[in-house]
Amino acid sequence: METIGFIGGGNMAEALIKGIISAKIYEPQNIFVSDIKPGRLDYLKQQYNIKTLPDNKALAESASIIVFSVELQQLAVVLDEIKNNFNKNALFISIAAGKRIKFITDILGDVKIIRVMPNTPALIGCGAAGLYAPQNAKDKLDKALAIFSAVGKAFVLETEDLIDSVTATSGSGPAYFFLLMEEMIKTAAELGLDRDTASQLVIQTAKGAALLAEKGSSQGLSPAELRKKIVSRGGTTEAALKVFTEGGFGPLVTAALKRARDRGKELAK
Repeated sequence: METIGFIGGGNMAEALIKGIISAKIYEPQNIFVSDIKPGRLDYLKQQYNIKTLPDNKALAESASIIVFSVELQQLAVVLDEIKNNFNKNALFISIAAGKRIKFITDILGDVKIIRVMPNTPALIGCGAAGLYAPQNAKDKLDKALAIFSAVGKAFVLETEDLIDSVTATSGSGPAYFFLLMEEMIKTAAELGLDRDTASQLVIQTAKGAALLAEKGSSQGLSPAELRKKIVSRGGTTEAALKVFTEGGFGPLVTAALKRARDRGKELAK
């Protein structure tokens, strides 16, 4: 029976565990997790009836698929711990931003690794993930796609370099939207709305815009086309968008995403 193990039991691991159980990809008894926090392991075991293991070596020895869901700074330590304690036919999945496949194979050897960049909306089943599989792991790509499709949408990338572009776009992307929402709420309050009303208006508007964009996409309508449908000549929306344009909104977004992509490349060195 194929098993899956998560080294690191944080929020993303929990999202994936919840998703794969709900989608019936794995039964709880075939899901393992290890973590440095005993309290976290107790919670995951109680919540999802999965198996918890005392250390990373025990997990690596037990799982057919091993997911590295630890913080970037911990990855090297984890790899060193398990380098002599895993099934040679195991598939590894890394969601550690900034660490390339070569970083892992330099320690573990010529193993099958699929690199993935998910994002936090996976916590509510609305994630977006980019996956890259080198040639020796392409036969396992369907397994990884099934796992990440259980918590949202997953897309296959042609080169590993594109992981940095996904990181800049969807990996960090929720924070960009939250920043815009934060500023809109603050300004709406300055315009006289009470804080709670301002917050609810902005959140509902963001939700509605996202759902409208999703529906529009299925009908062949781009965000630009949807935007044009809202703008009336000489109206309020046109006045506001003109401020964004004159303030360099487009170039600013471009510069921000490029900087995030470049930071991902820097972390990989």
